[in-house]
Amino acid sequence: MKIKSLIIGLLGLLFIACDDTTDNIGIYTDADNINATTSIYEAHTRSLVADSVLSNSNSSYIGQITDLETGLKVKADFLAQFSTLEDYELPPYERMVKNENGEFEAESIELRLYFNKYYGSDTNPMKMEIYELDTANVIREDSVYYSNADLEKYINKKRTEPLVQKVFTAKDFTEKDSILESGSYMPNIRITLPKEYGTHILKKYYENKDFFKDSYHFIRHVCPGFYFKLTDGDGTLIKVRVGTMNVYFKYKDEKKDTTYLGMSRFAATPEVMQSTHIKNDELKEWLKDKTDCTHLVTPAGIFTEMTLPISKIYEQHENDSINEAKLTLYRYNAQIEVEKAIDVPQNLLMVRKKDIHKFFEERRVADGKSSYVASFNSNYNTYSFSNIGKLISQCMHERNNEAKKDGLTVEEWEVKHPDWNKVVLIPVELNVDDNSNIVSVTHDMGLGSARLVGGDNNSIMIQVTYSSFQ
Repeated sequence: MKIKSLIIGLLGLLFIACDDTTDNIGIYTDADNINATTSIYEAHTRSLVADSVLSNSNSSYIGQITDLETGLKVKADFLAQFSTLEDYELPPYERMVKNENGEFEAESIELRLYFNKYYGSDTNPMKMEIYELDTANVIREDSVYYSNADLEKYINKKRTEPLVQKVFTAKDFTEKDSILESGSYMPNIRITLPKEYGTHILKKYYENKDFFKDSYHFIRHVCPGFYFKLTDGDGTLIKVRVGTMNVYFKYKDEKKDTTYLGMSRFAATPEVMQSTHIKNDELKEWLKDKTDCTHLVTPAGIFTEMTLPISKIYEQHENDSINEAKLTLYRYNAQIEVEKAIDVPQNLLMVRKKDIHKFFEERRVADGKSSYVASFNSNYNTYSFSNIGKLISQCMHERNNEAKKDGLTVEEWEVKHPDWNKVVLIPVELNVDDNSNIVSVTHDMGLGSARLVGGDNNSIMIQVTYSSFQ
């Protein structure tokens, strides 16, 4: 519904010259006679359940916890592959320390899962099993994997038993308090693997050094990675930032009179495929009677869908240009106990509903044309999109052009394409470079929630400013 209209002269704001020379460029003349009109329109929103999301987050999660906002269980486990540096090298074979049988072996091998955040209790015991993945069925860099994927199908079929089981807590009680409280300490879960697995990795190097020349060959010939499967425990969810695999071995110097302890480190990083599995059921049932607002719930939970009043925005403005279209989403305060236990999503992606899968699968970033990002303003409890005018214009041109091409009226075309004017608001994590440029946008897989003004009872106001020649 169009609410109000305001005519604003752009004197002092917009200068256009029509002279054939450059003498008057930047000087406003009476002949230009440019006006601006500002109107406010209503957009409508509803909650949208996401069955699954693309699991290419910069972080992985392990644990299980009850979401205090929804009262539902959130369970997470994950797969991780490990990378190797290009042109990787070990000491020459003759310098490796051999056992009494004349063969070398690893001293030990461990996995470390480093984290800087957890939800729930840091003393609650959890249990997981670690399985080796299958070199014949690897997680492929050119494929996409969603949070509801069956991770067990990637387990090595020749070794279906876990390599090891691990009971863990967010707080490492094996370390001294002085270490835990030091500024250099990074919390981690330490998992000791069988020594034989470390020996297997080392022997693969001397079998064929090309297996270690890059991550592609390492994953397919040496170590395909591991499945970290949660098997027991409730009340803790850990956000793993990076994992390492450390293989320890002994070798001698060139004179062979001094023995050293060496270590080979392999890292699980965002550049090597990771996949997180979320079990988050019964959201649709929970949402049934909650239509007085809209929700954002992570991980892999609930988005907010918005229907933009594009036809009304262009009504009687067919020949005008949209200079600006801005909107603000307001968040309701949560209960105090909920705010302490879960996060408020910090970044929202606005993307056309029809482009959701393509956006994440093609690893796009917000372009300011068909997708935008807004950050949470804790002072005002809002997410603000300063100008989505290009998106509105793009939707309108698409409708008109496609309807004409299909030989349909715009009304007939809209019936066949009901999502043409719909966008979805999705909590995301942003990865930025040193200049604060966004280099990647991934789903927020942390434990988060927000209730937004909207739904059945409230509309979202969009303020549109037009410019026109008189």
